Amino acid sequence: MPDQPLRVLSLIPPMTQLNTPYPSTAYLTGFLRSREVDAAQEDLALELVLQLFSVEGLQALHDCMLALPARNHSRHLQDFAANFQRYLTTITATISFLQGHDSTLAHRIVSRTFLPEGSRFASLDAYANEEGHDPLAWAFGSLGVQDRARHLATLYLNDLADVVRDAVDERFEFVRYGESLAQSQPTFEPLAQALAAPPNLIDDILQQLTVAAVDQHQPDMVLISVPFPGAVYAAFRIAQRIKTHNAAIITVLGGGYVNTELRELSEPRVFDYFDYVTLDDGELPVLALLEHLQGKRSQQELVRTFIRSARTQSVEFINHNEPDIPFAEVGTPTWDGLPLDRYLSLLDMLNPMHRLWSDGRWNKLTVAHGCYWKKCSFCDVSLDYISRYEAASATLLADRIETIITETGQTGFHFVDEAAPPKSLKALAQELQHRNLSISWWGNIRFEKSFTPELCQLLADSGCIAISGGLEVASDRLLKLMKKGVSVAQVARVTKAFTDAGILVHAYLMYGFPTQTVQDTVDALEYVRQLFAEGCIQSGFFHRFTCTVHSPVGMHPEQYGVQLVHPPQTSFARNDISFIDPTGVDHDALGIALNKALYNYMHGIGLEQDVRSWFTGHVPQTTVPGDFIARALSNTDLN
Repeated sequence: MPDQPLRVLSLIPPMTQLNTPYPSTAYLTGFLRSREVDAAQEDLALELVLQLFSVEGLQALHDCMLALPARNHSRHLQDFAANFQRYLTTITATISFLQGHDSTLAHRIVSRTFLPEGSRFASLDAYANEEGHDPLAWAFGSLGVQDRARHLATLYLNDLADVVRDAVDERFEFVRYGESLAQSQPTFEPLAQALAAPPNLIDDILQQLTVAAVDQHQPDMVLISVPFPGAVYAAFRIAQRIKTHNAAIITVLGGGYVNTELRELSEPRVFDYFDYVTLDDGELPVLALLEHLQGKRSQQELVRTFIRSARTQSVEFINHNEPDIPFAEVGTPTWDGLPLDRYLSLLDMLNPMHRLWSDGRWNKLTVAHGCYWKKCSFCDVSLDYISRYEAASATLLADRIETIITETGQTGFHFVDEAAPPKSLKALAQELQHRNLSISWWGNIRFEKSFTPELCQLLADSGCIAISGGLEVASDRLLKLMKKGVSVAQVARVTKAFTDAGILVHAYLMYGFPTQTVQDTVDALEYVRQLFAEGCIQSGFFHRFTCTVHSPVGMHPEQYGVQLVHPPQTSFARNDISFIDPTGVDHDALGIALNKALYNYMHGIGLEQDVRSWFTGHVPQTTVPGDFIARALSNTDLN
């Protein structure tokens, strides 16, 4: 295609999120247009859900159910069959309500007589009391009609997702579709077998959407960005359909999953679906690829790109030594082409902070590239998305914000940094106030001492409504081993400063870190309980520590007292890696208790309870620390 302008289409594959577009295509499209490339984008994740959960989709789902032997009908399928006509009657209006188009429907939804109710609604029983009072009154009161209805409508969709799993594809989830086929899979075989299987209802819909997008935009190149393992299967299905529809279209795979898991790719079969696989930030590799296809650079001048050799049919990695595009020059992301009025605001957890991830249409923006700390031993600090730190000026960031508001008409922003630098946030807050620019924003930070009460108040005045940050294992010994650079006392003071400024706080929590003992785990949960009780944090999430090959633990396990267990062969994905911890603690059993306790804490339940009671037999001969958090808040010298 020498000297010909090339058309590029970027696709978001299922599944990512439903309330707002995943930002990778917005960034790439904005950058390519700034370089005068004809670029468009489509969100096939959203389109798949909207088509599946429609009258026609439910009818097809019902047909799939009828094709199964009656003896294989689960409780979910039985409920769906019994209420099928009600589902057909309510699905269009409910989707419209979740899109924000029909607010008056909320009154019918909260009556509890409009929507059919399956097993997901049983969770409401946890909030009912023996007097039979309204089980949601504590969360929404008597006037929170819109939010109450959105929560009930979310349960309704979750019921239907259960039906999809039982009738069509057991791998289906709203944000993790077929995740096990791709996550740290050493070989391509499980994914290859899934792709060779006859298409199911979901595959059929996705293939139809793929052909429609290609026919509409007539691209020369399709970029498919895969942020998570739960989007990989669908990405390959999309590429598979493109190749059978029009083999001349060039397909390119990239995104967060590729950057972390496919860095040692040697599986040639991947290139039956994708012509190129690129690593790290996509701007420069895609630009180099376009120039190569136009005859402006040779194949050996590609950047961070895997290809299949035409001569040997083996996988080759080409990385021409060339400086990356500076963060300040990547342009402003654009959402042009994405149906912003069709995204679904879901309310799956009754917690004011936790809801932000699924509720509301947020403009996603990055304050700085990479992480200014880049020392945490559990993090992929050796990879570009962490290691290459670059900041942009507050003026440039505010310009981007104003451009995005003009385009989208919406003033909510989610800053998706690994950890937004306090210095940059301070400068941005001052610039926003200088311009009298009213926005609402939230993002991820480190709980470091730079966030003084004065700075927290400034951020709140600039529009900050919430922040999230890593407390990880609430143990000073383990925080030091992690090289986290914070202490439990410091986290308490910083989070309290945010809360006092009216900013919601979410803590990322971890268990199972190397050498973590049962006593460490009990101590950590007790400190978390105290942080909730003292009003320092309002939300949190416990995840099991995973050792990755790109982290300090994975690269230097001997420094952390563990032994890695390497898979015998790796030709496809390699990221998470098993290890042997000499402590021998059953972290899986402890994790069940940790998550149960945290779920209750986020709903204001169990805060006066001895934390050891959550573990039921797993924590013999352990002690509980005293009121450490209260002392930390009152004594500024406590470390």
